[in-house]
Amino acid sequence: MKIVFDLDGTICFSGKPLSEKMIKALDLLVNKGHEIIFASARPIRDLLPVIPEHMHHYPMVGGNGAFVAAGGEILSAVHFDKDTTDSLLQLIKKYEATYLIDSKWDYAYTGAEDHPIRRNVDPEQRAQLRRLEELEEIVKIVILHSLDQQSLLSKLQQLPIVIHMHGSEDIIDISPVGVDKWAGLQALGLRSQEFIAFGNDANDMSMFKHAQRSICVGNHPELASMATEKIINEEERVVDKVIHLFHERVAVE
Repeated sequence: MKIVFDLDGTICFSGKPLSEKMIKALDLLVNKGHEIIFASARPIRDLLPVIPEHMHHYPMVGGNGAFVAAGGEILSAVHFDKDTTDSLLQLIKKYEATYLIDSKWDYAYTGAEDHPIRRNVDPEQRAQLRRLEELEEIVKIVILHSLDQQSLLSKLQQLPIVIHMHGSEDIIDISPVGVDKWAGLQALGLRSQEFIAFGNDANDMSMFKHAQRSICVGNHPELASMATEKIINEEERVVDKVIHLFHERVAVE
């Protein structure tokens, strides 16, 4: 069976790498013949530091579906078209927004150095921090702060883009139209109803819709309403659920 795991708030917490307990639980599944896939809001660059090196070749969806990787290589990255990029940059300038903007690998950042997101960006210095105009193709934008976040959001909603608001954080996560985790999973060859999904936030809804079985970690109201199972967002409970899957008679394809 293919088992898809979101990362932050689902199997890793407070931006820290997977714990030894979590790694051992995931290894149990792999040793039994299951296939693990990671699906995160993080770009692949920032996904790698939180998982152990022996999992770096696993299939991955990053940037909420904008990036697809397998075998240690990025297979594809969906970027904004020129017109949409121009409109987004005009709004960023108009509302004096601070941001994290990703290209296929490098990034531009103008937020505070002590912002929680900054701590998770390229901690192993695999990429280059560049000026915005140096990025060739923009794949993902996170608006951290602006003069008027609500007005900016209203303007953004008029563009052909995908927007996610993460939990209680007042940030705006923007991807190209047609990009979501389910689209990324399809690019990896997954089919509807052939996988189990773990997630905790709105950006997991697209894959929950197509999962044979879905486990909501925490209490996101919309996601929880779609889930077949719910557990509290404590690492011990998630580890227990993963180990429980190991002992269940879940078919291995």
